[in-house]
Amino acid sequence: MSSVIWYLYEFARKSFLQGFTDAKSKHDIVEKPDRFRDFPEVKKEYCVGCGACTQSCPSPHAIKLVRDTDTDEEEGITYPVIDTRACIRCGFCAEVCPTEPKTILCGENHLIKEEFNIAPLKRQYIIDDFLCIKCKKCMKACPVEDAIIEKDKKISIDQGKCISCGNCFDVCPVNGAVKGVFVDNLEKQRAVITLVVDTLEKFIEEKEKELYELPSKKLLKLELPFSEIWEKALAILPDEEIAFEIIENAINRLKINIISENKSKCNNCRLCVDECPTGAISYNPMNKKVRRDTKKCLRCSICYQTCPFTVYKCFVAKFALDEIEGEEVILITLKESQLSNE
Repeated sequence: MSSVIWYLYEFARKSFLQGFTDAKSKHDIVEKPDRFRDFPEVKKEYCVGCGACTQSCPSPHAIKLVRDTDTDEEEGITYPVIDTRACIRCGFCAEVCPTEPKTILCGENHLIKEEFNIAPLKRQYIIDDFLCIKCKKCMKACPVEDAIIEKDKKISIDQGKCISCGNCFDVCPVNGAVKGVFVDNLEKQRAVITLVVDTLEKFIEEKEKELYELPSKKLLKLELPFSEIWEKALAILPDEEIAFEIIENAINRLKINIISENKSKCNNCRLCVDECPTGAISYNPMNKKVRRDTKKCLRCSICYQTCPFTVYKCFVAKFALDEIEGEEVILITLKESQLSNE
C-alpha cells in the first residue's frame, strides 16, 4: 500500500508534471539535415524521357515512366513517377539523371558534380534481355571480373565495374542485344529517334491503298533508302558515329501499328468515336462524317476491333537496316494484325 502512495506522490509533484507538459525533442532530431536522403522529388518539366532512372533503380516497380495526355495546345510530356511503397531511397535515380537542372532530387548529397560522375563520357553498355539469347560470349570477353553477371536467368552489366571497353558489343552475335547507350546530347538523340519514327510512318501511310487491298495473312514488303533519313539526322546530331548507332538501334527494334481506313464503308454508327481513348476520332454533324486525326491517334487498334463494318484495318510494321548493292536500305515488312475485328 505504501508503494502505491509513493507513486501517486511522485506523479503529483509539480516538477514532474511540468517536465511532462514541457517536453521537447532535441534540435538535431526536429530539423532535417541537408544530407538527409528523402524520397525522390520529381520535376517533370525537365524530363527528356531517356529512361536512365528506370534502368538504374534496384527496386522492382519503384519507378516508372508515364506520359501525360495530349491536349489541343501541346503534346503530353514524359516523366518518372516514384512509388514510395517500393522506393528504398538509394538515390541512384538522382545520380544518373542527366538533365540540368535535375529532373529527380533527393538530398544535397545527390547533386553529383561532373568530376565525380562514374558514367563514361560517351557511352554506356546495356544488355537488352528481350533480344539476349544467353550465349554468354559477352561474359567470356569481358576483361573485368563480375562486370557482366547472370542473375535470375538474366545477364546484365554492372555499371559500377564496367570500363566501357566495348568487347561485349563486338562479340555479341545478336544485332541489338548489347547496346551502346550514348550519355551525351540526350535531347538531340530523342529528336533523331522522333525523326526516324515520323519518316517511316509517313512513308507507310502513303501506301494506304496497297495496305487496304493486301489479302489477309499476306505480307507487304517495302524498301526506303537510308539517305531519306541520314542527312536530316546529321543536321540534328552531327556526330556520325552516334547518329548512325541511334538510328540503327531504333530501326532494328522498332515495331509500329499502322491504321488504314476505307471511308466508303463507314455507316456513321460512331462506335469508334465513343471508344477512342484520345478523342482522335470525331463526328462532324455538319457534313455527317467521321474523321480520324492522325496526330492524336495512338494506333491502339481499338477502332479496328470495334468497327462492325471493317472500315479500319490494323497492320504491324517491322523494320531492319540492311545493305543492298552497296546502298543502305531500310527494309519494311507489314502484315495485318491478328486481333479480330469481327
